[in-house]
Amino acid sequence: MNSLKGKIALVTGGAGGIGSAICKKLACEGASVVVTYNSKPEKAKQLLNELPGDNHNAFHAPVHDSDALKKLSTAVAEQYGSLDILINNAGITTPVAHDDLEGLTDEWIDRIFTTNFRGSFAMIRACKDLLMKSGNGLVVNISSVAGVTGIGSSVAYCASKAAIDSMTRSLARALAPQIRVVSVSPGWVLGEYTSSIDPAYLQKQLDATPLNRLATPEDVADAVYAVATVLTFSTGCIIPVDGGRPLMKM
Repeated sequence: MNSLKGKIALVTGGAGGIGSAICKKLACEGASVVVTYNSKPEKAKQLLNELPGDNHNAFHAPVHDSDALKKLSTAVAEQYGSLDILINNAGITTPVAHDDLEGLTDEWIDRIFTTNFRGSFAMIRACKDLLMKSGNGLVVNISSVAGVTGIGSSVAYCASKAAIDSMTRSLARALAPQIRVVSVSPGWVLGEYTSSIDPAYLQKQLDATPLNRLATPEDVADAVYAVATVLTFSTGCIIPVDGGRPLMKM
């Protein structure tokens, strides 16, 4: 199909469940994919071996390290010249009951916001010039329905995703028309994280989802692909991939 042939895409946290699906989708459509990772180089290397094509690369570039992101930008410029698509997928959380105010420590609040919000912003800042060179740059921030509903693994996680959606709107205005900025906002996504969740709780979420299933990583990847190829007049918006979950009460 090669609808993205000649395009350069960078996916932060690309070796994770959602990130891997996005990388595979973009590579299958002809894009050259740059995968960044924080602590698992072996997973990034394995992913590269699974991608079709031979113009892909992986870099150790933790999103909380702005100096590392500058070096990443320089490396991408030297190898590819510009950047067409940036996917801010890296993120962390920890489960803390929302009424357990003491359980959500200052350290975890800082870690979540440093990675989820500041890391996404820092990545855009580091790649801005490369995206400008593209002439039709795109940033996709992987958000969450938790940013809208306030229901999620912790209060800090929900707030960080709301901050990402707000950043999407702000930067879509500030960087237009050269760069579009969109949030893709999944609900529960089957995979690594959900494997550790109480099955009874997941069943409750499934029962409250009008489309009667939870999202897959491929659902998220398809939404990213649509933003890159079909929804080309969309910017500053939040694209839900949640099966209608916010329509139902808990």
